[in-house]
Amino acid sequence: MNNKIIVGITQGDSNGIGYEVIIKSLSDLRIFDLCTPVIYGSSKMFGFYKKHLKEAEAISTNLLSDDWRPHPKRVNIVNCVPEDFLAEPGRETPEGSKAAIMSLERAVSDLKEGKIDVLVTAPFNKASVSQEGFDFTGHTEYLANAFECKESLMFMISEDLKVAVATNHEPISKVSSLITKELIRDKISILSQSLKRDFAIDRPKIAVLSLNPHSGDKGLLGGEEIEVLTPIISEMFHEGELVFGPFPADGFFASQYKGNFDAVLAMYHDQGLVPFKAMSYDRGVNFTAGLPIVRCSPDHGTAYDVAGKGVACHLSMLSSIYAACDIYKNRLMYDHLISNKMSFEHDYDYNPKDSVIE
Repeated sequence: MNNKIIVGITQGDSNGIGYEVIIKSLSDLRIFDLCTPVIYGSSKMFGFYKKHLKEAEAISTNLLSDDWRPHPKRVNIVNCVPEDFLAEPGRETPEGSKAAIMSLERAVSDLKEGKIDVLVTAPFNKASVSQEGFDFTGHTEYLANAFECKESLMFMISEDLKVAVATNHEPISKVSSLITKELIRDKISILSQSLKRDFAIDRPKIAVLSLNPHSGDKGLLGGEEIEVLTPIISEMFHEGELVFGPFPADGFFASQYKGNFDAVLAMYHDQGLVPFKAMSYDRGVNFTAGLPIVRCSPDHGTAYDVAGKGVACHLSMLSSIYAACDIYKNRLMYDHLISNKMSFEHDYDYNPKDSVIE
């Protein structure tokens, strides 16, 4: 019986680097000691990309049918993309985008049914999938809707750096109007809980970046710091959250302060992702915090310009698989500890004040 973590992996855009980085990541057979991979896509397309990669010679595949018996030592494939869809590396095509949507929808359905334990998504082209009826600005928003979450959090993680963003894929012209006390409170709360449950950090310290240059220069360059950020940071700090800021964004990542915090909350997409990718690009992972399931993805796009050439770096995809498994195990441990604590307090009618010596 297979007791390893079952990792569902979506193929992403058929014509991007999704298959290449997936195949390269699974070419080291030691990964099968950690998890059982299940790819959602097309065995035909998998074979097309595999034959161009010498690293893939040792890979064996297993086609999954309705009886659902993933092979623990093979790459399992769920055929959910039509056989007549072609792989055209480097081209932006309707078929490539439709395949990405089909792959994601089937994987999420199986995730809800418990067939897979975690989800790792290969990249698709956001503009292209929107033309094929995908009504979300990215995976993050789609998954939040699929699992009925009011708020989720785009959380970029690497071994040395963790950066979340308060607003996801939003035009810069809308960001200021979205920065409210309610939003920042929700994002800090999700971030704090994720650091505890997903990363086993007991008392996480969070840095919040300012929205405006130089933290607004006392209102001269914008009022969000005075009106929104400082009050909510102070309020949550006095409630017990170790949250600090707002810090000027331009110098934060080059300063000594960066190492004092477990995670950083940036106000908008590029404010957080530019420094993150500059410092962690080849191993960075995009994790969606705040969901009842675990989802990770590499921190790059479809990379049409190098698709099919065999030169795409797979380390971010490999890191995503590892991160998904680590987070899943951390959640199990955290939930077990919380459950035992609640059971203890219920059985013994525990009151924290009883342990205080006066």
